[in-house]
Amino acid sequence: MNKELIIRSGSDAVDFALLKDGKLIELHKEEEKQSNFAVGDIFIAKIRKPVAGLNAAFVNLGHEKDAFLHYHDLGPNLPSLMKFIKLVSAGKLKDYSLKNFPFEAEIDKDGAITDILSANQSVLVQVVKEPISTKGPRISSEISLAGRYVVLVPFSDRVSVSQKIESREEKDRLKRLVQSIKPKGFGVIVRTVAEGKKVAELDKDLQTLMDRWSAMCRRLQTAHHPSKVLGELNKASSILRDVFNDTFTGIHVDDEDLYLETKEYLQEIAPDKVSIVKHYQSKELPLFEKYNIERQIKTSFGKTVSMSKGAYLIIEHTEALHVIDVNSGNRSSKATNQEDTALEVNMIAAAEIARQLRLRDMGGIIVVDFIDMQNPENRKVLYDFLKEEMSDDKAKHKILPPSKFGLIQITRQRVRPEVNIKTREEDPNNEHGEIEAPILIVDKIASDLERIIKDHKKVVLNTHPFVAAYLTKGFPSLRSKWYFEHKKWVKIIPRDAYTYLEYHFFDKEGNEIIVK
Repeated sequence: MNKELIIRSGSDAVDFALLKDGKLIELHKEEEKQSNFAVGDIFIAKIRKPVAGLNAAFVNLGHEKDAFLHYHDLGPNLPSLMKFIKLVSAGKLKDYSLKNFPFEAEIDKDGAITDILSANQSVLVQVVKEPISTKGPRISSEISLAGRYVVLVPFSDRVSVSQKIESREEKDRLKRLVQSIKPKGFGVIVRTVAEGKKVAELDKDLQTLMDRWSAMCRRLQTAHHPSKVLGELNKASSILRDVFNDTFTGIHVDDEDLYLETKEYLQEIAPDKVSIVKHYQSKELPLFEKYNIERQIKTSFGKTVSMSKGAYLIIEHTEALHVIDVNSGNRSSKATNQEDTALEVNMIAAAEIARQLRLRDMGGIIVVDFIDMQNPENRKVLYDFLKEEMSDDKAKHKILPPSKFGLIQITRQRVRPEVNIKTREEDPNNEHGEIEAPILIVDKIASDLERIIKDHKKVVLNTHPFVAAYLTKGFPSLRSKWYFEHKKWVKIIPRDAYTYLEYHFFDKEGNEIIVK
């Protein structure tokens, strides 16, 4: 498995594409004028109003909509945090290390927010969910600072190790190491990538986070209330911090400043991998087209997503949940029976669904309607395969086993707005307003052909001259590839009378073949 990060810089935004074996699995955008409220940002904020009925408070962060702070997100050591912030803001406390700071009594885990907070109080909070639709940010006063190998948690004493590290011996080793270097008054969460690392690497990461904590505390003395006192890393660095590992084979950047920035950050976290950062300088072919990303974006974000073997997904979005329908297409299969065909298509769909959830950053409740399978063993195989495919997904998620109807329910953490890319373009014939982009039509032709070609000795495709030329010119042409794949030659006839994206299939008698 090879992973590559492609970073494209534009005049008003930077795009980040994460590829796994050449296939697009994540897409991020950092805009110049983007929201000032990213996950991980820390603010000194003002309590607007505690609401007893919700056991939560609305908090002024400077966003047009008040942020939401629930009692369960206050953290047990909120009184200690509030006292610390008050002393630091007034300039009465210069030691930010917490080693000599006396902690207050913890709050009751089932208490009422009106007993803890009151209007106009200042509180230090962290964004845990970006503003989505009409809702303001979701925040927590349990502050944490994420590093490469560890997460630093002020006002805690707990050391915990990622559940994804399976070896009990390794967990115990890491816990012992961190206990020996952990500063007093701070808790530490050991991340998955710390597996096998030495104490010097963990200590360096910990010291970097302590420096960030001290820098944030210094800002508190002059900060307005509300205002941001600590921002997350830039997008390139935060992506590398969270997903970078030994499977990365290339990081390609088309902007010199970003290239140097990325190289500098990689020098910190993985000096032996610095050589994989490349500055892309070709003027002939844009970076995203060089790595086939533009095409993958166009073909991955529509309502219909084509897959191999003629199968496809229909993805529908509602306010409450997302629904994904798996379709086998009208095709014959080498499988001996319907059950084997269903399993084959469901496995292909499971891999694509895991990719789509990350790519679109879909969150909340997702219901997947797989093709019905009668055999309980096959349902278990599908369930285990889907869990394995989603194991790389860093968003918290839970997958329920398939029901007898073939439905699988997934909940996935939603921390930022879903990625939604328009795949329709203006109709060049000015007839229908908007139509699917041409590149999608070529893929749709190929998908439809796969469904019908096995049932017909001869297939004739009638299409617009532009599309016909695209399919037949060059070597090897797309038509040649179809021949090698299906062992049948498709005759293509240009039709001037057709609209730009119109096409029809015919059999050898001239009867139109209807694709179901």
